[in-house]
Amino acid sequence: SETVKVMKAVVFYEHGGPEVIQIRDDIPTPEPGPDDVLVRVQYAALNRLDNFVRKGWPGLQLKLPHILGADGAGVIAALGARVSGWQLGQRVTYNPTLWCGKCAYCVAGEHPYCDEFAMLGEHAPGNYAEYIRVPARNLLAVPDHADMLAAAAAPVVYVTAWRMLFTKGHLQPGETVLIVGAGGGVNTAAIQLAKFAGATVYVVAGDAGKAEAALALGADWAIDRSVQPNWGKAIWAKTNKRGVNVVVDNVGEPTWLNSLRSLGAGGRLLTVGGTAGYNAITPINLVFARQLHIIGSTMGSQADFNQVMALIFAGKIKVAVAEIFPLRAYPQALERMMTDQHFGKLVLEIG
Repeated sequence: SETVKVMKAVVFYEHGGPEVIQIRDDIPTPEPGPDDVLVRVQYAALNRLDNFVRKGWPGLQLKLPHILGADGAGVIAALGARVSGWQLGQRVTYNPTLWCGKCAYCVAGEHPYCDEFAMLGEHAPGNYAEYIRVPARNLLAVPDHADMLAAAAAPVVYVTAWRMLFTKGHLQPGETVLIVGAGGGVNTAAIQLAKFAGATVYVVAGDAGKAEAALALGADWAIDRSVQPNWGKAIWAKTNKRGVNVVVDNVGEPTWLNSLRSLGAGGRLLTVGGTAGYNAITPINLVFARQLHIIGSTMGSQADFNQVMALIFAGKIKVAVAEIFPLRAYPQALERMMTDQHFGKLVLEIG
């Protein structure tokens, strides 16, 4: 196995703005524990999580310097003493969800509910480095025919979208889904997965270009909210005043009310985040009169991860990658992500 004492990595030594980011070549290479593998990272993908973790929040206790990056794929460089069934040099990706394996939730296979739930790149060192330590139970082999770029870009957003739509949201063929926002990673994944499941997909996009891109990904109908700000009314008209079965809203405060109003009787509002604010207004009368469900979701279990990645490896779902940057250009990639101008994932090439 490979033994390299130090490695290149994107790190920060204190919380703050983008200026706290350092790209260093003297970060100690992690040692795999008995049940871990060491992966030499080939690609790592950006997520908005990067920004939240770097800024920090009350109660977030990180061992500094911290390595960012939840998503990655690479080849196995070293095996822990108890690890079997994996080979050095094998191409792998991995579920970024970390779990204890002992609590009642873990025993039931509900890893995202784990008492010690954590994530690579958030609570544990991440993928913006030449090497990462990963629990062997999180690994998934990348078949020879499959694209390593897709294997690295997919995990966070596809496992999140899969769990939200199917495990938690129970999306059925023939249902109507409204996805609020088109360009973000979870939403591009949700468009494809909902379409694959036989749903009719409507999208609210921020501009004409994103509306076009959503249609190209398989959406049945897309509205440009820069031209039609009252998109809730447009959805109501589009559905003959019946509303949709499911709304995916990860924007939060500015869109929440419109999202709730777009739901028909018994509708489900699914959310995995609130990128534009958490303090949304929920009219209770709307919830009980229409018998609505508000369902939150986070990340996914190993079963969720294996199911969605199998579809990607089989070529049934295409992972949208917007641009590839070298590791040293992470600050530029981050800046690009925060402008919201891209459609699909931004990826770092590490090795």
